[in-house]
Amino acid sequence: MTVTEPARAKSSDGGRRDYPGPSPLAVPGLLRKLWFDRIAMLTDAASEFGDVVKFAMGPKTLYFFNHPDHAKHVLADNAANYHKGIGLAEARRLILGDGLLTSEDEVWKHQRRIIQPAFRRDRLAGFASAVTDAGQALTARLSARVGDTVDMSEEMTRLTMSVLGKSLLDADLSPLRMLGPAFEVAQDRAMFEMVSLGAVPVWLPLPRNHRFWRAKRQLEDAIEVLVAGRAHARGGDGTDLLSILAGAYSGERNARKRWSVMRDELVTILLAGHETTASTLSWTWYLLSGHPEAEAALHAEAVEVLGGRTPGHEDLVRLPYTTTVIQEAMRLYPPVWGLTRRSLAADEVGGYRVPAGADVMISPYTLHRHPGFWPDPDQFRPERFASSAAVTTHRYAYIPFGAGPRVCVGSHLGMMEATLIAAMVAREFRFELAADARPAPEAMLSLRVRGGLPVRVCRA
Repeated sequence: MTVTEPARAKSSDGGRRDYPGPSPLAVPGLLRKLWFDRIAMLTDAASEFGDVVKFAMGPKTLYFFNHPDHAKHVLADNAANYHKGIGLAEARRLILGDGLLTSEDEVWKHQRRIIQPAFRRDRLAGFASAVTDAGQALTARLSARVGDTVDMSEEMTRLTMSVLGKSLLDADLSPLRMLGPAFEVAQDRAMFEMVSLGAVPVWLPLPRNHRFWRAKRQLEDAIEVLVAGRAHARGGDGTDLLSILAGAYSGERNARKRWSVMRDELVTILLAGHETTASTLSWTWYLLSGHPEAEAALHAEAVEVLGGRTPGHEDLVRLPYTTTVIQEAMRLYPPVWGLTRRSLAADEVGGYRVPAGADVMISPYTLHRHPGFWPDPDQFRPERFASSAAVTTHRYAYIPFGAGPRVCVGSHLGMMEATLIAAMVAREFRFELAADARPAPEAMLSLRVRGGLPVRVCRA
């Protein structure tokens, strides 16, 4: 495998040269890509300019770094100098507030300490039953639809929301079916805010804004139902995340502040806790539908290992091929496609000066397809993950859950859920992409399948 060196910024006389990047004449095209296809904007730039690109788009400048050494520096080695950046900044202001995903410094450390116990590895075995219960409900629905076309993206959202409720929150989220569509509207408004640079205020009486305010009310109404239900049922003394949060903030005398903190935490957990795994599983079914040999191998392993029984946490180590399929799906379509940061102080990344207050982008999507670290980077090859030593020569070339102190707190739960569900479903079914389907990545807060994933359900 050829391993590339990071881009160097020193000229022959020792001075810093200018950043590579599109010319000012390319700004209209860049803005169109920023709005319609953010993935193409990054992949095209990496292909044309290399590992370091400066996008100057009117009042906004974005510094894009695309070497694993750059990712290591920004996300881990000097993480304290970088706060969350564009996209998340807008989502924080509009919908997420100061939850674990968007908070910073001591507030974030306090929240992480509170939430961390709910994700301990020794609790994962207990969560497996919530995963397999949801998997059995899914296979029952699919059994009734053999020969029909179903939207597997929608089914994955329904499934992961169920798992989230039963495992982390000890709550039945099925009556709150508006959560998925409401989050979709909220993300759309946050992305619009990002690409329009705030030029269209959210208070204007426009259809897009009306949809956003309605979605925000639905999300907050759902949070009120969850919090009130737990307070009446057990007073916040359980071991699930909802009770942990209720107990942690019960001493806050200001009722409005207590509600605000609980609301921010739970909206974040509800979004991040279901959307990333739903994205991973959706892309898994898409990839398998076009690779029948991998689909057959996954089915064979599930039949051999599980037979006709319900899987458990202990089966994870017995499903190595299934695990590699999930890992490869996350390489090609990482659930979090972009990790945006804003520098607090001036820094140097790969020899290039980063000014204070700069918007910086690290993209798992482009890192995972970097030709210097991945042979045949655009091909679906689960076998590349067959042994950890063979994956990559650089730890930061594969970061589907992020890296550094802000690595995803729910990564182990997400992997368990995706692996067990993939085995349960592939044991019984295979999927044929609908003739009119044109799946494409849609870079929102997560990497969704634009327009859903319509497939024909077939018996395996």
